[in-house]
Amino acid sequence: MTPIIENKPVIGFTSGDINGIGAELIIKTLSDIRILDFCTPVVFASNKVINFYRKSIPDINFNFLSIKELFKLNHKQVNVFNCWEDEVSITPGIMNETGGKYAIKSLLIAAEALKEGKIHGLVTAPIHKKNIQSDEFNHTGHTPFFKNLFAVKDVLMLLTAENLKVGLVTEHVPVKEISQYITREKITCKLQILYTSLQQDFGIDKPKIAVLGLNPHAGDEGLIGKEEEEIIKPAVKDAKQRNMLVVGPFSADAFFARAQYEKFDAVLAMYHDQGLIPFKSLSTGEGVNFTAGISGIRTSPDHGTAFDIAGKNQADEGSFRAAIFTCVDIINSRKTYEDNRKNPLKKVSASIVANAVDEKIVEEG
Repeated sequence: MTPIIENKPVIGFTSGDINGIGAELIIKTLSDIRILDFCTPVVFASNKVINFYRKSIPDINFNFLSIKELFKLNHKQVNVFNCWEDEVSITPGIMNETGGKYAIKSLLIAAEALKEGKIHGLVTAPIHKKNIQSDEFNHTGHTPFFKNLFAVKDVLMLLTAENLKVGLVTEHVPVKEISQYITREKITCKLQILYTSLQQDFGIDKPKIAVLGLNPHAGDEGLIGKEEEEIIKPAVKDAKQRNMLVVGPFSADAFFARAQYEKFDAVLAMYHDQGLIPFKSLSTGEGVNFTAGISGIRTSPDHGTAFDIAGKNQADEGSFRAAIFTCVDIINSRKTYEDNRKNPLKKVSASIVANAVDEKIVEEG
């Protein structure tokens, strides 16, 4: 991607669980001042948390401006918005109530800033789904939280990397309960969100989407489960009637083993591990989790709190860095999409130029 020098987007960052690797990821990633060519970072945490982890990362130059009002952002450096002044006991690697309590504080303030348009995008650091549960956060993860915050009918957990995009019909659901959530209406809804997101968030005019089956061998024509015949195929048909280019259901193992995903712009998996195991295997550590279907833009790394390495200067920031660039790219893509909707001739003109360039390359080649 090319850097945006003028009108840089303001990107927020949550702290995640303060006993996990979130602060380390933030410090390592934002210590590269080249990030400031692309965005203005604002970290929703506290000076004390950032300074605590900065001491555990030797030989790194990380400076920031402490602020208490978002209108006082400095666009030439990293900003830390102080969400609390409490004296907090930080215990890296320990999952406890404190880690969850301050993860919520950071998330609620940052998410509200996103909803109110005070920031252009949000990158969320990892939380632990158990210790964050409270009256303020009664969700199985970030995705349903943002669905509730933006009050939309449904959202899509979309894992994205340069070579692969995978959406999920169900997210954090016990395996024995998955089938009850697989309905024709739900699949159709997820496909619509995915199709729209590929157009407006990733700039793909006519997306091609593959749909996976639920059962082994995609049900073997009803021999191994009826969901493919009775639910998934009718949902695919519904999508086609809405002029979406959707194909399936595919047998999940053969689909990835034969690299069929390379023929499609995205894949819709039925459940968490069916989609995330191949995604994490193929995305080479730089996968990003994106919440599609809301007006706000939220991304995150595709991994968890990693308590086992927290505070040890061992966290790999590759996925976190990718989440920042994906967030900025989506902001730009949505702007282009809206500009083209307002001025269709501009899009046609750009297409003509692109085709002319392609033809010239072919002629000269």
